[in-house]
Amino acid sequence: MSHASACSPEETRLRDAIIHTGLETNRRGLNQGTSGNISARLGAGMLITPSGVRYEDLEPDDLVYVDANGRWLDGRKPSSEWHFHRAILQARPELHAVVHVHSVYASVVAIQGRDIPALHYMVAAAGGNSIRCAPYATFGTEHLSQQAVTALEGRTACLLANHGMIAAGPSLERALWLTEEVELLAQQYVLSLQIGGPQLLDDAEMERVVEKFRDYGPRRGES
Repeated sequence: MSHASACSPEETRLRDAIIHTGLETNRRGLNQGTSGNISARLGAGMLITPSGVRYEDLEPDDLVYVDANGRWLDGRKPSSEWHFHRAILQARPELHAVVHVHSVYASVVAIQGRDIPALHYMVAAAGGNSIRCAPYATFGTEHLSQQAVTALEGRTACLLANHGMIAAGPSLERALWLTEEVELLAQQYVLSLQIGGPQLLDDAEMERVVEKFRDYGPRRGES
């Protein structure tokens, strides 16, 4: 892949948007240090953040293009989690961006191996009556990719046991918005457990809310 200086205007905008999204995860308290990673669909492959570089230090040229077969040119290595980014984008053609973070409350729930149940109607923003927690698998493996894709069936967000959270969407903006919403839901869940546990909404109500959410959330600037 050519350097960012020789990219098309579309790719240049996408590279800038990925870096902006990463900086926003830090600013919103969803991520820290070099944890987490972000990808966006580009042609038959994807652009993804590199391994071991803080978002504050990223330049557009640092982002790595990984093709549909999981190959990239010599230079920076993609995030160690590129496997599940590629698997999600290939399994879900309607999705164009994936955000992965180790946010505090989502990780706390994931450490317990719990789903986030229908404690609030905003759970429906991820597409169903719960936000599933995928069983544990070693980071950076195909096994984790398979677990993540399964947990995301019919959903746009999931937890990863003993690990963190994934949120996806038709744009980086939408995926970032959902990341923040899931972290808030996880916080509400943890706090509710401390006072006796949540009163859950029933499946019929969640089905109604899921339908309402089909056109809900940010739409401007979709990539």
